[in-house]
Amino acid sequence: METKVKLTEFSHGAGCGCKISPEILDSILKNTQEPTIHFPGLLVGNESKDDAAVLDLGNGQALISTTDFFMPIVDDAYDFGRIASVNAISDIYAMGGKPVLAIAILGWPIGKISPNQASQVLDGARKVCADAGIPLAGGHSIDSPEPIFGLAVNGLVPIGNIKKNNSAVSGSLLYLTKKLGVGILTTAQKKGILKDEDLTEVVKSMTTLNKLGARLGELSYVEALTDVTGFGLLGHLLEIAQGSGLAAEIHFNQVPIMGSVLEYLGKGCFPGGTLRNWDSYGDKIGPLTEEQKFLLADPQTSGGLLIVVNEKFQNEFEKLLIEEGYGKFAPIGKMIQQNNEYLIRVS
Repeated sequence: METKVKLTEFSHGAGCGCKISPEILDSILKNTQEPTIHFPGLLVGNESKDDAAVLDLGNGQALISTTDFFMPIVDDAYDFGRIASVNAISDIYAMGGKPVLAIAILGWPIGKISPNQASQVLDGARKVCADAGIPLAGGHSIDSPEPIFGLAVNGLVPIGNIKKNNSAVSGSLLYLTKKLGVGILTTAQKKGILKDEDLTEVVKSMTTLNKLGARLGELSYVEALTDVTGFGLLGHLLEIAQGSGLAAEIHFNQVPIMGSVLEYLGKGCFPGGTLRNWDSYGDKIGPLTEEQKFLLADPQTSGGLLIVVNEKFQNEFEKLLIEEGYGKFAPIGKMIQQNNEYLIRVS
């Protein structure tokens, strides 16, 4: 009888927590070519640190192209495939678009983990793609030291519906659609102390598609949009603030947090990505408690949408969230003018 192995035992970093830190990534992406080649049809590229590339198709539509992959964040192969797929597809929704096609990226340590478990990963991916209404239409695989999985995804969006992460306006409100704490809870799982009910909660969150993003693309009062992943809430909000030439305030008591997170944080459960994140951008953040730091810089895998909404449409937007099945939400903060040394303050 085939023995299933725990996938997280073969990954040095879990999910989006294995992303390269923002500071190092900036140095890698620094353009060393002169002169820079200009592509007129490229509407969104590396310059804005956005969620995906966007190309004008010349017919009023734009192509959204993205890829995302990582090492296991859970032990179950089927769930790993689902989580990695939801996470990759999210980048399309975060640009206000609809996904249309996905192909798989698979690295598998043949000889260490059964190919049958790789097949289960793909089964999970197919399920998510079906839920998103798109085909998983191929891909590429390699024999690798650690298990790796993700998708390359294409989407479409009317040009007028494109949502960027650098177009916020001062006074606009911030909303977050998923609770924080993924990195903390999945670290507790790697340590073997995560309770079953907490595993159920975090897996449900990571396998929930951010389909709302396509609807948000249609709303002119949604000024900017991104999803919260490996850089934590602070890191992705910082990209919005810097790109928009603004600062932000967060009301910590309004930030949604998964149940039992503080219990596991008190036991020393936090991923290494948290400290890498903080080392990259902590100097731009106002004074925090240790608890706030470990929660707000916690790397999220398949996190929620961070939505910037014109303050005049608060009631209309919150009504929409209820209609879309998200329940009652309150803003977690707002965008403000830069007026001091910190780009993000937490109250």
